[in-house]
Amino acid sequence: MPRIQAPTVAEHRAAQQRALLDAARDILTETGRPPTLARVAARAGLARPSLYQYFRSAEDLLNAVVQDVFPRWSARVTAAMDAATTPADRVLAYVLTNFQLITEGEHALATVLAKVAPGDNVAEQSRAMHQQLLEPLAETLRTLGIPTVPETAEMINAIVFVGSRLIESGTDPETVWESARTLLEPFVRTPDSTTP
Repeated sequence: MPRIQAPTVAEHRAAQQRALLDAARDILTETGRPPTLARVAARAGLARPSLYQYFRSAEDLLNAVVQDVFPRWSARVTAAMDAATTPADRVLAYVLTNFQLITEGEHALATVLAKVAPGDNVAEQSRAMHQQLLEPLAETLRTLGIPTVPETAEMINAIVFVGSRLIESGTDPETVWESARTLLEPFVRTPDSTTP
């Protein structure tokens, strides 16, 4: 039996699975194509037969990457919003954290997954993440007294979408963030902004 490199077998298995998911993510980002199981195992430092203890097939591995990417994005945005001290700062944290994830390559990875993952899994996960992200944003907009919450949330998402395109096309992320902040900050910090 191979020697485990963690305090418990469960922790060892979790670390191995994490290494395999990270290897698959890296290869997807680098190549834009589904990785072979052999390449993922090699990148993670495991023998190929060991990989089958975690994933039965390349499709199974891709589905696991999809299941990993979207919840992590949502959790990161939600944590940043929760750490903000005012409703205005929560809205700005929503936008900034999305930009940071885009800069780190998460959006590009999601785009690659949408092209290569089997079935409707990516589309379903993307819709679920979008809805999950809108909930704390909508709640924050209600706290600010915004009368048109769904429309305003979609407009803020439009800023995130355009910002993502700018970042991915080579615009400096700090410039994109400053432009978005310049647009949003007066709106979220001005009490009169909620009146029709």
